[in-house]
Amino acid sequence: MSFHEKKNRNQKFKLVSSSTFLRVVSTKPPLVTTYKSCQSNTHGEGQAQTHIFPMAHERRLAALAWAWLAVVVSTTARLSSARFIVEKNSVTVLSPRSLRGHHKAAIANYGVPEYGGTLTGVVLYPSSDSDPKLATGCVPFGDNKKKFRSPSGRPVVLLVDRGGCYFALKTWHAQLAGAAAVLVADAADEPLLTMDSPEDETPDMAAFLANITIPSALVTKRFGDALRSAASAAANSDEVMVRLDWRESMPHPDERVEYELWTNSNDECGARCEEQAAFVRAFRGHAQLLEKGGYVAFTPHYITWFCPEPFLGTPQCAAQCVNRGRYCAPDPEGDLGAGYDGKDVVVENLRQLCVHRAANATGRPWVWWDYVDDYHRRCSMKEDKYSKTCAEGVVRSLGLPMEMIEKCMGDPEADAENEVLKNEQIVQVGHGTRGDVTILPTLVINNVQYRGKLESTAVLKAICAGFKESTEPHVCLTPGMETDECLDNNGGCWRDEKTNITACKDTYRGRICECPVVDGIQYQGDGYTDCKAVGPARCAMDNGGCWMETRHGKTFSACSGSDLSGCKCPPGFKGNGFHCQDVDECSEKLACSCPHCSCKNNWGGFDCKCSGGLMYIKSEDACIAKNMSALGWLVTALVVSCLAGAGVAGYVFYKYRLRRYMDSEIMAIMAQYMPLDNQHESQPLTTQETQQA
Repeated sequence: MSFHEKKNRNQKFKLVSSSTFLRVVSTKPPLVTTYKSCQSNTHGEGQAQTHIFPMAHERRLAALAWAWLAVVVSTTARLSSARFIVEKNSVTVLSPRSLRGHHKAAIANYGVPEYGGTLTGVVLYPSSDSDPKLATGCVPFGDNKKKFRSPSGRPVVLLVDRGGCYFALKTWHAQLAGAAAVLVADAADEPLLTMDSPEDETPDMAAFLANITIPSALVTKRFGDALRSAASAAANSDEVMVRLDWRESMPHPDERVEYELWTNSNDECGARCEEQAAFVRAFRGHAQLLEKGGYVAFTPHYITWFCPEPFLGTPQCAAQCVNRGRYCAPDPEGDLGAGYDGKDVVVENLRQLCVHRAANATGRPWVWWDYVDDYHRRCSMKEDKYSKTCAEGVVRSLGLPMEMIEKCMGDPEADAENEVLKNEQIVQVGHGTRGDVTILPTLVINNVQYRGKLESTAVLKAICAGFKESTEPHVCLTPGMETDECLDNNGGCWRDEKTNITACKDTYRGRICECPVVDGIQYQGDGYTDCKAVGPARCAMDNGGCWMETRHGKTFSACSGSDLSGCKCPPGFKGNGFHCQDVDECSEKLACSCPHCSCKNNWGGFDCKCSGGLMYIKSEDACIAKNMSALGWLVTALVVSCLAGAGVAGYVFYKYRLRRYMDSEIMAIMAQYMPLDNQHESQPLTTQETQQA
């Protein structure tokens, strides 16, 4: 991007370039910049153009330079290597069989792409017999009375030809006629490009742009020709069915989304500035809740230009730049002699960057949203309040550290690099799969540039698509954000009809079948056909899926808390644990089989009685006499007493012998290391011992 030719405050900046008037500070030859123009041309829509002005026009342009300053997008890399990434989604042809296959399409930078989702529909091509403009979508379809309907009742994907009007106008007419999505067939064999909204937005254009809610994409000429031919012949054959897929258009690597907003503090640039301010105001609540919950990491950025070396000493450069031309912004009003200067915008951009750094350092990074919204409301250029004094009032009202912010900003008048603004120039350059930031505003989510209108719900959907499946926050699963696929046949997952426990887990991208954890109880299985409770507490949930029955006030269960898994029929029953039946211990001679026993089976056990007044001992499965004579009891008592006395005497003797043995062992060990008194009492002392004594 080179420099801005400002039209008026209600128009978006238009890029122009002149090889004699504007040069990049580089040892390389002067560059000519290409750009996407949304103004009408012979085809009536945006395409890449190169502007090389003749000398007479260059002289006029050079004269205009003293009315406004040409500023260049600043990068640490050379602009010759700058690149714009075309973000894509996939289009899969499902029928007819002859066209089946996968194709790429370029996502339009307006409307609402279905990030993270898919849309299956029937391709229709508008008949151009009555009006050739119908094929391009440049006129309303039947004065908006014609509603497109597919024979099968599926959503309509309208195919239109490129040319004749703005891309966005084609989509608007298609939406009014009932289309669910739009595919624009390119008219030339060329690489895919990004369809953008009109630059010179009139009030009428701004109104319909804000109301476009369907997705659009550009397809190659070859693919478009094939779809057109098939759709035109579909009346006598099968429908042309396609699936538009945005699931991989947004990376979703983990449970946290990183996103950036490239914006500007200028509120005098017309519809684009109003769009940014409205977005900040509407999205602030979502942004702060997501960041407070640790779901996202947000970073604001501001596009920065620099002054070309030939203009460093001019008043125009001084008015629009800080740090001696290193960091610049276009004049807000397009009039260097009135209102605010570009350097006022640069300083406020710098302040807002430092507000975010200070808020982040104090553990409240989400306060940036409060500051930007409050500043726009309280310190507007239109009300002549766009100033340092007003900004400091907002800072104090939010409890932010003023000293930290001022230190971060440094001295804008110094002839030196500013670390904060220099970093903005560095990260503005694309790397890897990430393209340069060349559109203002630009939203970058998980290192991919967002395409679509800058609207709260549309952006939230794109952010939700950036979470790893099943890790998205609750706000992503609310009605209006996505469709709960578990409501339809339980998503094809396992479900316990008795407890209404299901393995279906709704996600933003669809659903997953995963055995759940319910009240601390873990279920295990494939999630599709089987899930079983496991763990110590499993019996509390539907008895762990095991057999259980109650009869006559007695309850038996095949689930045991001592077993972490599985089902086992309790004693008195047999079966697989899921179905158990009573065991007849009497008929199977499993108990009560002694000579004097009489057995009667009951549910879960048996009753055993002994004849002749005998008593049944279950552990021995034997009958013994209940009554004994006095002599018998005396003999029994004496025998028991003798046995007990013998046991006590044996224990005492054992302890005595053990003590004597231990004492002798200890004495023997000690004798090896020190002389005992009785061994040395009659021996004379040595000389050394005498001296020591």
